Amino acid sequence: MNELESQDGIVDVPAALGSVTIYDVAARAGVSIATVSHALNRPDLVSEPTRQRVLATADELGFRARGRSRRLGGPIKRVGAVGPFTRYPTYRQRLLGVIRAAAADYIDIITVDASDDSDMPVLETLPVRSRIDGLIIMGAEPSAELASNLIGRRIPIVLLDKCSSRFTSVIIDDEAGGALAAKHLLSMGCRSVVFVSPPPVNNSLITSGELRLRGFTQAMTDAGLPHETTWLRAEDAFEGGLEAARELATGQLPDAVFGMHDVIAAGVMAGFISCGVRVPEDVRVIGYDDVDVAKMFNLTTVQQPFMQSGVLAMDSLRSLINDPERPLSHVRLLPSLVTRTSTMSAQKAGLSDLPNRQITIGNID
Repeated sequence: MNELESQDGIVDVPAALGSVTIYDVAARAGVSIATVSHALNRPDLVSEPTRQRVLATADELGFRARGRSRRLGGPIKRVGAVGPFTRYPTYRQRLLGVIRAAAADYIDIITVDASDDSDMPVLETLPVRSRIDGLIIMGAEPSAELASNLIGRRIPIVLLDKCSSRFTSVIIDDEAGGALAAKHLLSMGCRSVVFVSPPPVNNSLITSGELRLRGFTQAMTDAGLPHETTWLRAEDAFEGGLEAARELATGQLPDAVFGMHDVIAAGVMAGFISCGVRVPEDVRVIGYDDVDVAKMFNLTTVQQPFMQSGVLAMDSLRSLINDPERPLSHVRLLPSLVTRTSTMSAQKAGLSDLPNRQITIGNID
């Protein structure tokens, strides 16, 4: 009998061969085959109650899209990686670490681009439709209900860039990074600092920006010196940094500006320069991440070991897959400081062998 394939790529084997098919799920759930396919592949096309009914039925019947399966103790064949890869380039660097760690064992990485929302529907459907041996979730902590559903499917899971008591995790210490930024600015004589970042989108979750600010303010306080740190909300983009700098340039300048990440900090630098404010002579600027834009703008920044975190996440997942009873583990990596000319002279930044680079900004609307 021939294999049957749905419009969205779910492949089944007839029930006569002993496997549950998409037809069985549709019949039990009381929906069409197309609805089952949409619920698993395009959840935005079906209502939430229908999607949940289809998923519950698939779990009840033990349905999995046909594909390669792994015997206990056999080689790992396929791992899912979910994260906001198109929105944040730093997650692509983490993903590269995952891919490199998996390459030695010829493990396929199924990547799914998703928002950093804790209720990502893709997390419920991916284990059903992709026959994965394990899952790495980047930048999101599953909600309590979703976490219970994932744990019930007995799929090994590692969180990357989020920490949870229910899953193994790998994070980079944002509070330690914020403290590094504070200590550097204090050593430059800075006492008044403006932290520029987007506002939190979910009041129930602590964002990376809030953790960086917490570590920053604590280090400033621990120094025992008078200081003032204020939080300026801005768009989560280069343009947000531009507008923040223009707003700050109309009043008394702070000693320094700390951008939540390099793209915002680069926007701050560009905004200051367009207003005739000198960096670092009039105000110092520091970023976070050490992505390409930081090098372009000679931006002092806190460097995160993105690729290393991806490698460790894959290593942790490999261990969980090979030993399902392995206790949960939580790995915390430390960032480091990279000094450039946005906070100090080229000589002090260790760049005296490089020509002074002048950044000219014009016609920025």
